[in-house]
Amino acid sequence: MIKNLARTFGALSLALVPLLSSPAAQAASAAPVAEVTTLADAVGLVKVTEEDRTGYTRSSFKHWNSGDDKSDGCNTRAEVLIAEAVVAPTVESGCKLSGGTWVSYYDGQEVTSAGSLDIDHVVALAEAWDSGASAWSAARREAYANDQGADVSLVAVTARSNRQKSDQDPADWMPPSPEAQCRYVGEWVATKLRWGLTADDRELEALKVYTEGPCEDTIVRYTPVA
Repeated sequence: MIKNLARTFGALSLALVPLLSSPAAQAASAAPVAEVTTLADAVGLVKVTEEDRTGYTRSSFKHWNSGDDKSDGCNTRAEVLIAEAVVAPTVESGCKLSGGTWVSYYDGQEVTSAGSLDIDHVVALAEAWDSGASAWSAARREAYANDQGADVSLVAVTARSNRQKSDQDPADWMPPSPEAQCRYVGEWVATKLRWGLTADDRELEALKVYTEGPCEDTIVRYTPVA
């Protein structure tokens, strides 16, 4: 009986080897794992270094590209608008959007025209360049500029609030709506950790003000990009 059990176990083990070594299994085991932590701990994970904007141009980050769905005829901007609408717009030929309603969380404004919205990179392209993207390949910078793999990377906001923010970090700009600030800080840190970006001293100190005060209960969720 013991020999039969051993033989059976051995056969099962051999049967599992191809499954565990298959490309699909290897890909699943290598897939980045989502991280969930407190804002304070998340801020502590961001590496600190001086920023350097030498050589930055906006064209270093190709956007908008054809988006996540290559068959829908919409670019990244339009796909984000469709995804974030609180009342869905009508998608016409050529991915022209009509109707629809959005809420710009930076300033709490309700918007009923897609043309009045900007798609903001939560961590601006120039800030990303300063924080490590200058060393990336062109393909990685394009992936960053069109990142729909995380809900927090790109947001539809009023053009006015986006222009006010420009390329500033939390040391110099925060959403004017107090209700938006903890969400913003959490999404800022999540994006930095997702892409392995750094922070400078002033930025880190500004983030700590929120972790030790009004946003201490904020939870940060992010999945690192390989």
